[in-house]
Amino acid sequence: MVADTGSARILIDPGAFSEGYQTLEGLDAILITHQHFDHLDLEKLPALLGQNPDAELVVDPGTAEQLRERDIAHTVREPGERFTVGGSTVDVVGGDHAVIHPDIPGITNNGYLLDGTVLHPGDSFTVPERTPDVLFLPTGAPWLKVSEAVDYLRAVAPPLAVPIHEAVLANPDLHYGLFSTLAPEGTEVRVAPRGVALAM
Repeated sequence: MVADTGSARILIDPGAFSEGYQTLEGLDAILITHQHFDHLDLEKLPALLGQNPDAELVVDPGTAEQLRERDIAHTVREPGERFTVGGSTVDVVGGDHAVIHPDIPGITNNGYLLDGTVLHPGDSFTVPERTPDVLFLPTGAPWLKVSEAVDYLRAVAPPLAVPIHEAVLANPDLHYGLFSTLAPEGTEVRVAPRGVALAM
């Protein structure tokens, strides 16, 4: 997901299911929410960083070890931290990945709130202290059922929700329809075309 906030150009979670990001240039930052392969493609990351030598790679504590093993420069950020990149302010929120199954060890997960207006929660149900203008809404995953996504959408209640994390679904339109039907009053659900950057 590329977010053009008006101040910075930020790529979030260039993972194995993502497409079209490999040729991006002019990025100010690459933010990784957590270590799972669908959020971090370690094979393609070095080339992306090579095309964006001035971009800061920001990761959660759990991802850092994998990057150290590959000698990839990065900055570790934790929930509660605030930093500036390319003129945009980023607040790190959350802390834990949603439970996939009790038998699977938990991992860390950073959510990122850009300029106080755009929230990418990663694989979590982080509800920020104040309502963002835009919520990137997880749609389908092994850790997620649609009722939980709807409850999360209602808890955050943003003016705009953009469904993400849908690649595991055979037919994401079913989920998008449920989000639109069950969204709180005043929230528009806008489906982002695949491979197209959203200007907020």
